[in-house]
Amino acid sequence: MADDGPLRIIHCFRSPIGGIFRHVRDLAEFHAKAGHDVGIVCDSLTGGSFEDALFDEIRPYLSLGLVRLPISRAVSLRDIAAFRHSYREIKSLQPDVLHGHGAKGGAIARLIGSALRVNRYRVARLYSPHGGSLHYDRRTVTGLSILTAERLLERLGDSLVFVCDFERDAYATKVGKPRKRAERIYNGIHDRDFEIVHPREDAVDFLYIGMLRDLKGPDVFVDAFARTERLVGRPLSALMIGDGPDKEKYENMMLRWGLGRRIAMMPAMRAREAFALTRNVVVPSRAEAMPYIVLEALAARKPVIASRVGGIPEVLGQNSIALAEPGDADSLANVMREAVNDPDWFHKVMPEPQTFKNTFSASTMSSSLLDLYRDILAGQAGGKRYAP
Repeated sequence: MADDGPLRIIHCFRSPIGGIFRHVRDLAEFHAKAGHDVGIVCDSLTGGSFEDALFDEIRPYLSLGLVRLPISRAVSLRDIAAFRHSYREIKSLQPDVLHGHGAKGGAIARLIGSALRVNRYRVARLYSPHGGSLHYDRRTVTGLSILTAERLLERLGDSLVFVCDFERDAYATKVGKPRKRAERIYNGIHDRDFEIVHPREDAVDFLYIGMLRDLKGPDVFVDAFARTERLVGRPLSALMIGDGPDKEKYENMMLRWGLGRRIAMMPAMRAREAFALTRNVVVPSRAEAMPYIVLEALAARKPVIASRVGGIPEVLGQNSIALAEPGDADSLANVMREAVNDPDWFHKVMPEPQTFKNTFSASTMSSSLLDLYRDILAGQAGGKRYAP
């Protein structure tokens, strides 16, 4: 088969929630529409009815199918069984490309891809960290072991793919300067998401949407909201949308502070549906790579208030007045106060629409990755194209 023909692409990742899942869904759709065969291997232990509905939407694009098997978050002996199962499934699908996302997905793609390469099959092995292991600190035992494993696995891949400059720099600092090919390809969103979502008449002042876990900063959001009310001298309204392991903790936090009637909570829903419920989107994360929620909100023409973490300043601008210090409720409250007091806030913080779309579109992202896949495979001339 000629190298310009259809590719057989398998995406491997652990948890089918959040930004990684969104990233893979868009790639699956765009690459399938371009005539390629796409499959997914991911965890069966996480996700619920909301994620099941998202899987149902992309099944028509998964000609290589969807394989779900238990993949634990932490490293454990159960990983051996998961890798064995993954190897059998992936080998049977005869991939040209194995693209791993997140630490566990990256390990699966590179280890299994390397096993296929031992038998001289042409398989491109790629890894996108999406933050993940790069959030760890080398000064801790856990962080050192994880980041050392990243360095060891690096030699089993053909290319690293970073979703922002921050992630590339973090890898160089924590893992080491890449000794394999490394590309920066920004996350991108679908053309259909570049449409204005107007707020409803009863829209709240601030929205938090995402995983309910401390890394994403819901506690900082609740704290900052209370401080913002004191700063502006009047009651405000907010909404928290999402699910996660720390939900009860945030509910109790709101009740203790008497905010139960002014901060509502709702389960996970589509971002664009949530955007209609608010005038401002707040992303108070303690750590990020390139969060999709920032891109989705800006594409819907929603002002974003966010922590100065990860690749967010690459989107909003390094000197944006919408950026707050991570984990600092006072800093976040000061920005939130400006958002409700400044009548010209929207025009001060929103990026130029066409420039933003040209940089962060899914079509640009998917075509750049296809070029990378083909270039890697072209460098493996002489091997067999498919595993038996």
